[in-house]
Amino acid sequence: MTRPVDSRVLSDLRSFAHRLVDPAAARVAIPPERPERGYWFGGGNMTVGPDGRLFLTGRYRSAGDSRTGLDLGDRGRELAVFASRDGGRSWEKVLSFDKAAVCPDGREALSIEGSALRFDPGRVDLYVSSEKRVPYPAPVEAFQKPGTGIWTIERLSAPTLEGLAGARPRTVAAGADPATLQVKDPFLAERPGNGQYLFFCHHSFNWSSSGTGYLPLGPDGDAEGPPVFDCWPRGPAWDVAITRGTCVLPLPGPPPGARTAPSDWPAGLGLAFYDGGECLRNLDEHASAVRRPRGYSCEELGGLGYFVDGDPTAFLRLSEIFPEFASPDGTGCLRYVDVLAAPDSYIATWQQSRPDGSQALMINRVDR
Repeated sequence: MTRPVDSRVLSDLRSFAHRLVDPAAARVAIPPERPERGYWFGGGNMTVGPDGRLFLTGRYRSAGDSRTGLDLGDRGRELAVFASRDGGRSWEKVLSFDKAAVCPDGREALSIEGSALRFDPGRVDLYVSSEKRVPYPAPVEAFQKPGTGIWTIERLSAPTLEGLAGARPRTVAAGADPATLQVKDPFLAERPGNGQYLFFCHHSFNWSSSGTGYLPLGPDGDAEGPPVFDCWPRGPAWDVAITRGTCVLPLPGPPPGARTAPSDWPAGLGLAFYDGGECLRNLDEHASAVRRPRGYSCEELGGLGYFVDGDPTAFLRLSEIFPEFASPDGTGCLRYVDVLAAPDSYIATWQQSRPDGSQALMINRVDR
């Protein structure tokens, strides 16, 4: 059992999270390819390179619907890496990967999804998920829609960032059980000791729900054990169908603006951000019901939790009944929150629904 945290500390956590993920204070970092529904950029992370530049990853998504299959549109057509020399005020694309570049063994990739970039001494790792044109396993093969496949996560590794362009993708996380067949959307977190956790989203073969799991990685970036599924359980209400982790942020001391004294701040405390929704498909609403963003596949809403004792796999929910974050525009979608703890500030990014129906990558900075 995880130990309880004082309500004043939880209030500080929530207040700080809303300073980070604040649509009113944010600006567009990377716009989508087109200002229309079905187009977006995001689903990656931000990190600091050896030379001090900021780097962010994300995929350009074009129109198309994986839920119906039949190869509708380009969908996730490009994984891009951007760099910034001015603290995130402007960005330059420095790497681009098409579907073939992220798919191993000569398989055909149908779409690129979430990614995570990490710099280690003498090595750069890029984890990326993509859907491959491969058949469903028995006994669920008849449930596969034409034009769809199976999602897995691959790792590209090279001595330098530029070397990733020629790196060979190698699968590091995949599902075998029909209940957790689809594995995608990686993000990284520090693992106590030496290594990382590779967190991921998973779906069943029938795409009825979305959960969060993790894979322990060693210092060399290779798996050090089997994947663990449903470490962040789905919620009781607004996130009953979708609880997809996107980021964890350790907070070794009170964040900016906190009222809790450093001596009262619990050790090993941190924030956990996730995407949620009531259903994988948009729900019909009664005409007299209170209208609200409900969250569904590709239009999820933002959720908030926390962890204690330095263990990000032990998730405790703050967004119990309603979502924590929503866009003021479009469908209300606000998802894929990522927060970088830079030396002088915390920098948050997320995908956000726009008035035209597209989703842009937003950025917001909170000084330390």
